[in-house]
Amino acid sequence: MSVIRGHWSLDDRLERMLREVPFEVPEGARSVTVRLSYDRAQGVIDLGCGAPSGFRGWSGGARDEYTITTEWATPGYLPGPGYLPGAAAVTGGGLEAGIWHVWLRLHRIPPEGLDYTLEIETSPQIPKFPDTPEPVMGARPPRRDIPDFSGMRWYAGDFHAHTVHSDGTLTIPELAELAASRGLDFLAVTDHNTVSHHPWLAKTDRGITLIPGQEVTTDRGHANVFGDVGWVDFREPADSWAEHARERGGLMSVNHPLGGDCAWLLPIERRPQVAEVWSSGWWDRRWGAPLAWADAWRDDVIAIGGSDFHRHGSDGLPGAPTTWVLAEDPSLILDAVAAGRTAVSAGPDAPLLLRLGDELLALDADGLVLVRPDGRRQVIRGERVLVSGTAGRHRLETYENEVMALCA
Repeated sequence: MSVIRGHWSLDDRLERMLREVPFEVPEGARSVTVRLSYDRAQGVIDLGCGAPSGFRGWSGGARDEYTITTEWATPGYLPGPGYLPGAAAVTGGGLEAGIWHVWLRLHRIPPEGLDYTLEIETSPQIPKFPDTPEPVMGARPPRRDIPDFSGMRWYAGDFHAHTVHSDGTLTIPELAELAASRGLDFLAVTDHNTVSHHPWLAKTDRGITLIPGQEVTTDRGHANVFGDVGWVDFREPADSWAEHARERGGLMSVNHPLGGDCAWLLPIERRPQVAEVWSSGWWDRRWGAPLAWADAWRDDVIAIGGSDFHRHGSDGLPGAPTTWVLAEDPSLILDAVAAGRTAVSAGPDAPLLLRLGDELLALDADGLVLVRPDGRRQVIRGERVLVSGTAGRHRLETYENEVMALCA
């Protein structure tokens, strides 16, 4: 085992935030374990790993230790001898030999600096994989009575959630079970700066479609990339994230753009059309800034919502808010989003506004106010009301101007 001790200063952070500490993996090694220690009361150092052929994992500030073996890896990290499919082949029975790097992102460094210690251990042995129990499948609520339209169905889902593969506390089956129990049809699993969760999504059978995603995370903004498009390098400029998604048939959305220290501050030349206009952090929905931001971002923005679920008691539950997508099939959710067929409500059973061609359907919205793109307002009378619609974003509000539903 090798031990590295050092000190990071605030000047180090300002000079270059992401640091790479090299170490050697010898021929025949079948496991690597890295441990990071520092005073968490004084700062935050994010943790990750790179191999000669590329990315091997990221856990940010959620973990202080990881193990990568030829057969399994700590959630957030990629197991196996080589890199991702398409990378150079690795021969032999061990991990890829050569110079690897511990990635350290100096997320929060105080003025007096921060001492740290790294312990790095390689072994020809593979430690036992930790067992994780499967959650019991519970009851599912009945589907909401919503009419189909032009051979398509409205699917309820959430475009932002985390698991143990980053800083969430639930396993993928546990998260899927929770989302399905809330009446969701789909859920995008968007762990921070990693795709280690992607191979497990299709193997999780909980009666809900799990969409592969990655929350590309920096200290100047977060964005979700949706689709099976491979790892997106958070070290690159934001325009490259969007290009990566476009070239591989995925989508990118800007997340919680007004979200405190997670607000979007990154320059980007080609602004993505999809945006997380409604996040769980929109606590006071009389506050009009998210809608004003959306109007300033693009006049044709496609609004989606995300709970940003991490754990019980924090953020919103999956489906708070709920994004509704009109699609032929759950496998075509992302295509439908790209076409702009979305609506957002506060939850799966909350008042809802849906576009059905040239008409809008207001559900469970008696007494709410329909606000049209030109500012004209109309009181909704009844629990199931059809009204004429025009191009552009409509919304439902209370008489106190609290936003209750959005519709593209």
